[in-house]
Amino acid sequence: MALSIEQKQKLVEEVSSEAKVALSAAAAEYRGLSVDQLTKLRSNAKDLNVYLKVVKNTLAKRAIKDTDFECMQNDLKGPLILAFSRDNPGSAAKLFNDFAKESEELKPVLIALNGELVDIGNLSKIAKLPTKDEAISMLMGVMKMPIEKLVRTVAAPHTKLVQTLFAYSNSKASN
Repeated sequence: MALSIEQKQKLVEEVSSEAKVALSAAAAEYRGLSVDQLTKLRSNAKDLNVYLKVVKNTLAKRAIKDTDFECMQNDLKGPLILAFSRDNPGSAAKLFNDFAKESEELKPVLIALNGELVDIGNLSKIAKLPTKDEAISMLMGVMKMPIEKLVRTVAAPHTKLVQTLFAYSNSKASN
């Protein structure tokens, strides 16, 4: 069913507003996916807080103009589904990477991160990027490590002294 001009304008505005706040974007060929598979893909996207939309390439090019994802314009060819990560930079890549393992019909073709196209071979690396909470916990672990080591180092002589005295008293008691 053909869209009216007003519907096309609304669609372009909707995709453009998502692209302006997104952290990363990905595009994949979806030719051959069944309705059930597309429904599952949309459900997975919702779980990952990824905006997912099938848009004609001409409308997509207008929508991503003047955004960080303008770098994707020249490569939007064929039937593509667009994904924009809202919370985590790796979410869109994770969505397509995980789903492509289940279904051979979905073929990721583009990834954009920080205003630059990324080689599609790096899809799995980007998909493994930590979430904000995971990155913070990793940083806290690294920051906590020197303090723990200092405490163990300071406590070591006292621990050794107590162990030595205990061993000495056990040896005297057994004699």
